Amino acid sequence: MDKFKPEHKGQVELYLRWLNKYERNEGEEAPIGLILCAKKSQETVELLELDKSGIHVAQYITQLPPKEVFEEKLRKAILKARLQLQQRDNDSEN
Repeated sequence: MDKFKPEHKGQVELYLRWLNKYERNEGEEAPIGLILCAKKSQETVELLELDKSGIHVAQYITQLPPKEVFEEKLRKAILKARLQLQQRDNDSEN
């Protein structure tokens, strides 16, 4: 219930590797990790390349922000997802 710290990545990677080795059944996809935190630095998350290790960081909120702020965050998230899909498509074509 604190802000995201880079050391959280190592701890979650250990858990994911353990799950992958001992709990994953044949035919199952690799496990993913979700870190919920009160605050996060998007730059830190990007520099750690968490998406490549199956770890995602989400900031939780206890109250909805003003409608305008919420809409802007939603627009940015949609744009980012579209760009990532385009990049993935481009990478698979090459």
